[in-house]
Amino acid sequence: MRTGKPCAIVGQSGGPTSAINAILAGIIEGAVNSQEISCLYGMKNGIEGLLSEDIVRLDERFRADMGGLDLLEITPSALLGSCRFPLPKELDGDGEKIYERIFEILEKYNIGYFYYIGGNDSMDTVDKLDRYAKAKGIRVSFIGLPKTIDNDLCLTDHASGYGSASKYVATATMEIARDVMSYRLPAVTIVEVMGRDTGWLGCACGLPKALYGTGCDLVYLPEGGFSLDSFLMKAQEIMKKKSWVLCGVCEGISLYGSDDGGVRDAFGHKYLSGIGKLLENTVRRELGCKARSIELNLPQRCSGHIVSKTDIDESRLVGRRAVELSPTGISGVMLGYVRQEGEYGVVIDAFPASEIANRIKCVPDSFIGDGFITKECVEYLNPLIQGEKEIKYKGGLPVHYEL
Repeated sequence: MRTGKPCAIVGQSGGPTSAINAILAGIIEGAVNSQEISCLYGMKNGIEGLLSEDIVRLDERFRADMGGLDLLEITPSALLGSCRFPLPKELDGDGEKIYERIFEILEKYNIGYFYYIGGNDSMDTVDKLDRYAKAKGIRVSFIGLPKTIDNDLCLTDHASGYGSASKYVATATMEIARDVMSYRLPAVTIVEVMGRDTGWLGCACGLPKALYGTGCDLVYLPEGGFSLDSFLMKAQEIMKKKSWVLCGVCEGISLYGSDDGGVRDAFGHKYLSGIGKLLENTVRRELGCKARSIELNLPQRCSGHIVSKTDIDESRLVGRRAVELSPTGISGVMLGYVRQEGEYGVVIDAFPASEIANRIKCVPDSFIGDGFITKECVEYLNPLIQGEKEIKYKGGLPVHYEL
């Protein structure tokens, strides 16, 4: 039986981003200033840390140093650590024991508000915990917060982390273009970006060309399909006009069964990589020209030196909003962004986690052209990369917040 004002707890899950800590900063800020929350805990490595009671007090640490939140919001990756831990579907045997253990710990620490920052699979966790609590008559508010560079969360206009990752990808491809255009030697360069099932991040490869005329000549997304013959033909046509070709591809485009042979993570997702290298070898063999592939890999999600101010500010806002809403009894939801008409702006709304968990929002057909992105795609994406945050440096390197 809970007594007095409830405590809150927050965890981070799934792939880290350069904005996930901004959401955490917003939650901490809201909790420290809240009259409804007695204390805020952080679970290290998400549900895994909760089950082992690897928990830290966050309100005490930051109450004495609220300025640390400004450094935390621009610190990339997950301060509390992440995990990929699927909760059991069945509530019998060991599955029931896991839920019993979780709620035993929540009761021990007087938890009334539970915040989970993550993507599709994390919303599955929010949904399952909320369903269990309601079935058992347990009063805990479970709120999910949208984080994924894949931007594939349903219902929300976009996810935290996507704008900053897109800003990095667009900048990297723009700089790569400057490099490859320095030579007259015919060459094809392929930039591989993340995107297992969707091409949202791949869309960013097209921004520099669309906005400034310099960048990727070709962009291929999983949703648009991929024809090797068409790709080779387009590359040849471009090289008739200039010596170099720059192409952006998502790791999830279907070609030669380019996953790693069936290895999957805890949620059943295939590990993908290597499409860039496959295309590089194919170009060299079929076109007989110089070819190079560049896999942007982890820097897409952990680069804190070039974050989007819009992304970071919205992320901190959604964290504060979660704290404001939780005492109203709202539960089993994910907070998301609703884009307003006219000049760019968003309002935050709550959506059922059950309608987001394990579902995928694909890039719409109207965003995909013939080997490139459309004007509508540019108009959607460009506002999300706007603005820069002031980065603090020491000894020539960025300063990050340490827990």
